Amino acid sequence: MSAARTVLRDPGFLRLWTGTTASGLATWALPFVLGLGVVQGTLPAVELGLALGVRTAGFLAAMPAGGVLADRYPRRATVGWSGAVAAAGSAGTAIALTDAGGLVLLLAGCAMAGIGQGACRPAFQALVAEIVVDDGRRQEANAAVTFAVRGTTLFAPVLTALAATVVPVSGICWGIAGLWALVAVAVAVVGTGAGAGAHRPVATEARPGFVAEFVEGLAEARRHPWFLAGLGALTAVIATGYSATGVALPLVSSETYGGSTVLAAALTGYTAGALAGAVIVARWRPVARGRVALAGLALYAVAPLSLLTPLPVWVVVGAYVVCGVGIELFNVPWFTAVQREVDPAKLARVSSLDFLLSYGLAPLGLALIAPAIEVFGLQPVLLVCAAVCLAGPALAALAPGARRFTASTPPRRES
Repeated sequence: MSAARTVLRDPGFLRLWTGTTASGLATWALPFVLGLGVVQGTLPAVELGLALGVRTAGFLAAMPAGGVLADRYPRRATVGWSGAVAAAGSAGTAIALTDAGGLVLLLAGCAMAGIGQGACRPAFQALVAEIVVDDGRRQEANAAVTFAVRGTTLFAPVLTALAATVVPVSGICWGIAGLWALVAVAVAVVGTGAGAGAHRPVATEARPGFVAEFVEGLAEARRHPWFLAGLGALTAVIATGYSATGVALPLVSSETYGGSTVLAAALTGYTAGALAGAVIVARWRPVARGRVALAGLALYAVAPLSLLTPLPVWVVVGAYVVCGVGIELFNVPWFTAVQREVDPAKLARVSSLDFLLSYGLAPLGLALIAPAIEVFGLQPVLLVCAAVCLAGPALAALAPGARRFTASTPPRRES
């Protein structure tokens, strides 16, 4: 993708891109590797559930804290210490998976890994705007980041599974710790941008308390009706459409198609579609960019619709390719708009709210959809999921500023 190659010529962004890619791979790899531990008999299934639970709890707890700290202190420093925490947690997990470890160390290590993962997310988002100060190139930068992250999810499972044939799962966890160390080192040397969007932290003694600072971020988010509406739509799609993929797709793949082939093919198709979407949106600048992005988000409705009745395999896989394209048609303009419209001094806090609500509520949808299928049946639940995926973005498109993801008045800047 030529746009990505252009923005990657910037040494500062290249280091940030490297750190973001490494963090995405490390974040994805830990639950997969722990699952391999169950397959190999290294880790009991009950301990796997506990480990993933405390990791998620650490991630969600650290998200708002990471947003406040990334606005209070230099953001590269926030990524540096959060990467170090995640590296230490991954190392603890590696030790716990050996004979010398134990359940307490496993849970502590996974909790620390989750804390590091959650704390660095808002800072990464804010750093893109801080380093790539030219608004015209930020969409290219966000597309390059999402392309890299999607690429790791496409190829990493095969590479990790191959590594597991020659290295124990504890050894792979040491590799994850090394990835987090790379995150801390790579981003720590990224210089901040010089321009109107550069982040200049206020002295800590002049700041209000921690809770008050997070409330300031909420107030900044409320200044942008298009942001609140878009975030509501994204949360609804993730809580329903993603839950249909996480629960209904494996069920349909097994019961209707007789195995896991459709599951694997659909998820691969989704990732391939997301990669294609990132390439498309890197350069595409539609006039009504907000509504085009929301239309892309609404395309996720085809995922639950494709599972309603037995269809040819290529139709189901094609539906997930369309979903992948659509989600990146939303993600990249969405991130770019938030970086452009939000007060730079509050950007990390607003980004933390974005992640906290959209992806933080995803486990609730996953927890509810299986009982709902038991009570109401598969088809009614899938129809409701598809309706929500369509209605959420459609309603969000009516919000003030949603047409272009922009406000009628420029954001206030803190001096």
